[in-house]
Amino acid sequence: MGLTRMMLVTVVVMALLMARASAGHCRWYGICGTHATIMGSHSNCPYEGPAKLLNDTKSLTTLKDICPFFWEGKDPDEELELCCDPVNIAEMEASLVLASSQLVRCPTCYYNFRRSICEMSCSPNQSDFIDVTETAVDATNNETYLVRVSYYIHENYTHGVYDTCSGVQNAQTNSPAFGTMCGEWGWYLCTPERLYDFMGHNTYAPFMIDYVYGKDGMDVAPFKFLNPPIISCNSSITNPFGKSIDACSCTDCVQSCPVLPPLPAPSGPWMVGAVYGTVVVMVAVFAVMTLLLIVCVSLWERRRTASHFENSAPKLADGYEVDIGEPSRMERWGAITDRTLVNLFTHVGTFFARHPVPTLIVGLLVSVGLSVPAIYLEIITDPTELWAAPTSRSRLEKDYYDQQFGPFYRTEMLIIRAKGLDPIDHNTSLGIQHFGPAFDRELLRDVMRLQNHISDEITGQYKNETVRLEDICFRPMLPDITRCATQSVGEYFQDDPDNLNYTTTDSAGFEVNYLDHVRYCLLSPTEQFDSAYNYLPCMSTWGGPSFPYTAVGGFLEPGQMLDADVHYQNATALLVTFLVHNTQDPEQLGRAMAWEKAFLDYMVNYEHPNMDIAYYTERSIEDEIARESETDTVTVLISYIIMFIYISIALGQYNSCSSLLVDSKVTLALGGVIIVIFSVLASLGVYALIGVAGTLIVIEVIPFLVLAVGVDNIFILVQAYQRDSRQPGESIEEFVGRVVGRVAPSMLLSASSESICFFLGALIDMPAVRVFALFAGLSLLFDFLLQISCFVALLTLDAKRQDANRFDIVCCVRASKKPETPQEPILYRVFNGFYAPALMNTGARGVVLLVFLGWLCSSFAVVPYIDVGLDQELSMPLDSYMLKVFKYQQDYLSVGPPVYFVIRDGVNYSETTVQNRICSTVNCDSNSIGTQITLAAQQPARTYVATAGSNWIDDYFDWCIYGYNEGVSNYAGCCWENMTGGAFCPSYTIDYSTCQPCAMTFNDDYSRPDQEAFSKYIDFFLNDNPGMNCPKGGHAAYHDAVVTTRLEDGSTHIGASYFMAYHTILKVSQDFYGALEWARKITDKMTEALNAVTGGTDPQQVFPYSVFYVYYEQYLTMWPDVMRSLGISVATIFVVTFLLMGLDLHSALIVLVMIVMIITNLGGIMYWWDISLNAVSLVNLIMAVGISVEFCSHITRAFAVSLKPNRTERAKEALTSMGSSVLSGITLTKFGGIIVLGFAKSQIFQIFYFRMYLGVVLVGATHGLILLPVVLSYVGPSVNRSSLKAAREAEGLAKKARDAEAAADMKARAAAGLAKESPQSRGPHNNQPTEHTHL
Repeated sequence: MGLTRMMLVTVVVMALLMARASAGHCRWYGICGTHATIMGSHSNCPYEGPAKLLNDTKSLTTLKDICPFFWEGKDPDEELELCCDPVNIAEMEASLVLASSQLVRCPTCYYNFRRSICEMSCSPNQSDFIDVTETAVDATNNETYLVRVSYYIHENYTHGVYDTCSGVQNAQTNSPAFGTMCGEWGWYLCTPERLYDFMGHNTYAPFMIDYVYGKDGMDVAPFKFLNPPIISCNSSITNPFGKSIDACSCTDCVQSCPVLPPLPAPSGPWMVGAVYGTVVVMVAVFAVMTLLLIVCVSLWERRRTASHFENSAPKLADGYEVDIGEPSRMERWGAITDRTLVNLFTHVGTFFARHPVPTLIVGLLVSVGLSVPAIYLEIITDPTELWAAPTSRSRLEKDYYDQQFGPFYRTEMLIIRAKGLDPIDHNTSLGIQHFGPAFDRELLRDVMRLQNHISDEITGQYKNETVRLEDICFRPMLPDITRCATQSVGEYFQDDPDNLNYTTTDSAGFEVNYLDHVRYCLLSPTEQFDSAYNYLPCMSTWGGPSFPYTAVGGFLEPGQMLDADVHYQNATALLVTFLVHNTQDPEQLGRAMAWEKAFLDYMVNYEHPNMDIAYYTERSIEDEIARESETDTVTVLISYIIMFIYISIALGQYNSCSSLLVDSKVTLALGGVIIVIFSVLASLGVYALIGVAGTLIVIEVIPFLVLAVGVDNIFILVQAYQRDSRQPGESIEEFVGRVVGRVAPSMLLSASSESICFFLGALIDMPAVRVFALFAGLSLLFDFLLQISCFVALLTLDAKRQDANRFDIVCCVRASKKPETPQEPILYRVFNGFYAPALMNTGARGVVLLVFLGWLCSSFAVVPYIDVGLDQELSMPLDSYMLKVFKYQQDYLSVGPPVYFVIRDGVNYSETTVQNRICSTVNCDSNSIGTQITLAAQQPARTYVATAGSNWIDDYFDWCIYGYNEGVSNYAGCCWENMTGGAFCPSYTIDYSTCQPCAMTFNDDYSRPDQEAFSKYIDFFLNDNPGMNCPKGGHAAYHDAVVTTRLEDGSTHIGASYFMAYHTILKVSQDFYGALEWARKITDKMTEALNAVTGGTDPQQVFPYSVFYVYYEQYLTMWPDVMRSLGISVATIFVVTFLLMGLDLHSALIVLVMIVMIITNLGGIMYWWDISLNAVSLVNLIMAVGISVEFCSHITRAFAVSLKPNRTERAKEALTSMGSSVLSGITLTKFGGIIVLGFAKSQIFQIFYFRMYLGVVLVGATHGLILLPVVLSYVGPSVNRSSLKAAREAEGLAKKARDAEAAADMKARAAAGLAKESPQSRGPHNNQPTEHTHL
């Protein structure tokens, strides 16, 4: 800190009293004058004479420890003649304390650094390199004292000191120590000359030092350039007294870092030239498959033509493609299964048709009873609970972090872009200084006023309690300083706008104003005061620094990282950050959120002509997500209304305008929609009863899914009824039951496949996916049960209404005349008369196969390159203020979120071997935790680690040895304890009447406390605030970083602890989960190294934590999760299809292949339409599997049960009968509703619902209605011979019965003398006989 520099300069100057004399003489001796610096250093007495013998034992001991250089080549016990007395030595020792606090962690640096100070202070040959240029007389005691000197020093030495010390880190601030020792230049602009010039020219020194830098060959006679030898920072030596001067650690000396193998090149897509490798492969596959397909189809068509349509080839029995022989066992089982299902559902349908009113009453009561508890359903809105499984690694690590250290503090931030302001040029003695528009004086003044208003005036209301920022803020310097922690440029001016007004003139006549102070503080944010600017400190009013990368923004060039080349003065934005204490206490959390709401309410109305502000609080994202759901409620409702209107119109079978009100199906459609609603509500209610929470995805997606499946089944059931006819003597109830028996097995197939598929999908760990799967499975199950009961009852009542010629809705009104014979629906006629015949054309089928093969190959080529992740911008509404925040964060922030490297409880920190495996200072292991963080920070573009870690154990060592010199008994450093009870005494304000220095004991080389002292005083360190007396207090930086427990014997047990660094700025999803992945790679190596010395076995003894990890962990395993989820779903559908289609393996395989193709081609659409892969799209993919069943299973089953003579005819029949229902049902119904979602304000709705739903419907429809019939016509399952025989036997019996009935009728007519034909009983809707032959 600034104190380091102050005391250091005092030492430098104190040792520098020289006058012109012959070589080998002193320039000073002793102290003179009453003038003293703030640090207590005095000027020296001019002395022209020989060095004097130093025989003071205490001073000799001190000098041997600080300046052992004087004994180089001499007997260690030899008495020396020097140019300093005991007082000079004592003041030099005191002034070196602060310098050592910054540099002692790098022994060779500190050894090199203090050599010039020792030479100045005590060298017997001061006159060789020091020239006294100005003296003065003290008016108080008439003593002459030094005012100014010149110091001749060689560039080899100054550059050597700079090179060995420039990498030394301040462990608390994660910044180089030279940042506090180079004055206004800071670390970024520091050079050897600027370092020494500042040490020689500042108000801490008792006199000024003009350094004269020289090179070899320069003649400055009679003087010489002091040029002592330099020890490189990665070298070790032994001083004349046998004490080892160790090499610096890797953290402080790059040359000490181990040579690591180069990181492997980042993985990228496989490229062949400028094209994806998979594209090349799939082009080749397409070419080969096209050739094979053409050959196979040609051979198949030639064989088929020769076998079935040429007179030269004999036909099989009745024109069938298979030999009508004895059925196989599988065919018999399949026929039995199919017959059983048909009979079962015929009886079930007939039962509900005969009792429609009781069925509806019971169904309504049960549905309402199950739905009521839905009002108590808990909705998960916490993103952590939504996206991270309780057993996931990131969730467990977050929980551990929160339990040990408390939740991460809450952040409230302003990012203020200067608007309409020009850059500023400021003329100074250093030349013209350029400043960005963010440093306009009036802008800074108004920003400070805004900051003060937010801090002091904004209040929230929580339970009739007024909440201010001071009630909830983070205050790291308690109890010594009670102000709230804030990061801003305003802190450089002590939050007082009036401090911007100060101006003065420097010695060169240039104006010194606020810009000079801004520049000074940007480069040296830890300075205690700026002497050129009315001694105003850079340190904030809350006791900590505002680092420039947290106070200003917009100074980085594109792609630039924080390094020595950054220019903070070019900033175009100001950052203001308020830190709020976070807690799991709901009361305190409620207060914080109440204040945050008041803050947002104020900022939404704040305007300033020169400020473009992005603002947010910790609650902002959650608030906007909730608002997003409410914003698009109207859009979703419109979507469902459009679908309802379409269903109402499309279900009817219209013949003329006069019968329009009779033929319409509005009531039936409304009943079907209500069934869907009750299905969803009942599932919500059931899960509410058993304590399973829901999500917004459940509310938004499941109604779409259930409506898709439900409407499809409604159309299939209603249109099957409309196209069939009542048999002679068959009642409406029996007719409805027979229709249900025919189509319900297909409905059961789709519903059971989908329900079981979703229930098994709940095996996925991700909560959002698991909850969706559970609710979807139960909703579809309820929907099927209500459709097979209540909707059948409604269908029966509607059939009776229509048969009685009554109006729809107003059923008490009867039409004036009977409706005309109904015509087939237009879609059915199109399919039957045009589409099916055209599609079954040989040429058309070949084209279809080629097109879909090309589509599939293109999808396979690009699916591996679907982006994984969910950019945070997409989660916000289009009108959200957070979109501006995300953009400004990317544009103006220069570091990313903090990352914590956490060591779990169970490590004995008092053991030296353990300490060496953790620390990053001298004598620490090359693979220590601290060193590994440093190594990672050296490659930020790959590792996403921007800074070295703040290491509490390093600072604890420094705190313990602060002010201590080996062999000197007057230790009075940082550690103080009560004289009577030994309790902690803060060094920030020492009460000398009750406190005394701790009885600190050290290890053999006095570089750290011994085991007993380490455990005894760690709590003292963690409760000691940094200040003038001790800059190394650990309370502000580490109080929350180390968990301690005081034991009965007075020692302290250290539990979990962390070491903090910063990530680089993270912009897109790949950056976020890439940072997590690299952090885990780093901690895996840390764990391995730590376990090697502790004997531990925990594979995550060290783990990384950052606030975003829990949200982005899912993307590290997204592809395996997707494949596992889809694999479970598809496999489930295959098994259920195989069982419910009468053990028809052939049909099950075709359904399986179709669904895989649909999902693959949907993946291709995701790539081309920029739909990323994440939890939302994974839910949609699972839903797509379920909906794909609707597109495939009905047509496949219709084909399997068809008894037409060949595959082409069977495919045509299946497409005509079921395809029109699928198109009019799920396809057109969903299409209209989906289009509306494209107008939603939510980007989530636009991308993952509009685009993806549209893709699901279009891809599913094209495969089900185009490709599937073609595939069935070529390779569909053969007709079931057992079913065929049963049908023939039934037809034979029916024919005999009809013949017998006709004969009896004719006989009766003849007997009665009648000649007219008896009329037949026809169905209410169609006088034509059924065109399908069923079991």
